[in-house]
Amino acid sequence: MSLTRRLTIGCFLLLAIGLTALSHERAIAQKSDAPVTPDWVAEIENVFIRSEDCKQCHDRHYEEWKGMREQTPDLKTFGRVDAALLHGTSLESPVFRTVLGVWMQTKPTPDEQQRCLSCHVPSTTVFPQHAEKIVAQVLAGKPQVEGIGCATCHMIGAVSATPGPPPTFKLMPGKTLYGPFANPEENLVHIGAQSDLFRGANYCTSCHFDKVKDVTKRELPGEILQGTICQDCHMEPSTGSSTSKRGSMTRAIGRHWFRGVVIPGTLLKNRNLQAEWMPRVDIEVAKSNNTVEGTTLVKMGSLPHSFPDGDPVLKQVLLTITVKDAAGKVLAEETKRFGLPYDKILRGPIPDPFIKGGNTRKVPFAYSMPAGSTPASVEAVLSYALIPTPEPVLREAYLATLKNDKERDEAKHVLDEYQQPRLLTYRVKTL
Repeated sequence: MSLTRRLTIGCFLLLAIGLTALSHERAIAQKSDAPVTPDWVAEIENVFIRSEDCKQCHDRHYEEWKGMREQTPDLKTFGRVDAALLHGTSLESPVFRTVLGVWMQTKPTPDEQQRCLSCHVPSTTVFPQHAEKIVAQVLAGKPQVEGIGCATCHMIGAVSATPGPPPTFKLMPGKTLYGPFANPEENLVHIGAQSDLFRGANYCTSCHFDKVKDVTKRELPGEILQGTICQDCHMEPSTGSSTSKRGSMTRAIGRHWFRGVVIPGTLLKNRNLQAEWMPRVDIEVAKSNNTVEGTTLVKMGSLPHSFPDGDPVLKQVLLTITVKDAAGKVLAEETKRFGLPYDKILRGPIPDPFIKGGNTRKVPFAYSMPAGSTPASVEAVLSYALIPTPEPVLREAYLATLKNDKERDEAKHVLDEYQQPRLLTYRVKTL
């Protein structure tokens, strides 16, 4: 073999060895950069398989759950979420991270932290010892466990038959996944079993417990919507197969995006529903000498459904009462806030919402008028906010925990946007 040929072969061998070594070093570097799955995360996922695994057979439902097919209408149109936050973002949501971060400044106990996560991460009811670790990951913006996933919802095998501290669902960890179908298709991945819970309102109210009069009832006992359940509106009815397997049975199925309050098509085509759902305000008032006093009546129809938002803990309701003279000059004004501040959240029993369906909330008022003034009207404006307004010390303490100005700006935007009140309804009473 000539010297030139030997040198050429040698160069190629050296190059090959060098490239192999470089590739190996890059692979090691990439592997070291990848997040390491802690043993406790693997322990949870051994019982609650990740939804990405379910996607292999249930791609349509996965994409709806994750928000990959259609965004919820209010997020797409208005840039914020009012009662339509996807279940698939229960831990990834910047709103949840920010609110949790502010609440953590109130020094909740480990039990209170687990209670907070019990609906956002149902697996913590089986693994309560990992709640603090999950909180730390959420606050760091890198949750490795799944929040409300396929497995957590489809492992619910029972709910409490009597009202009790929420959540009232009972998880059945194992290889069996529950659903609404009487004859689930056989597969090599998991056992399928029918549960009547998936056709009942008591399934949803195990977490959304403030929405109805009685969380143990299977149906919403409204007069107009007799026989209706939560899923009829919030899991838009469709037809198709729940799996992507060729030849799978076509059935009546529900969409898995769980749309919330912004369902304009449903409201517009059903005026009875609109009348039953939306709150109304009346004013009973009397004036004497220099005083205006009375009662504001906030009413909900026979549909047993509080409004707005699916969150039973954070939301705030604001009632602003204003007395004006004939020229529109404000003589007296007061805003009454109903809802828990951050330092009272999950400390003790969760109070009833401001108003439940089929009930009337009476809010008294009394104001002294300025000398020489003549009151002509009383206005009542009902608004809501999705989160409490934090005390300045709590807000600044949380912002100080964030890594950089970008994260702080994002947190400020969330707090400023979601604590802003949104109008529900109003009433003017002429004196």
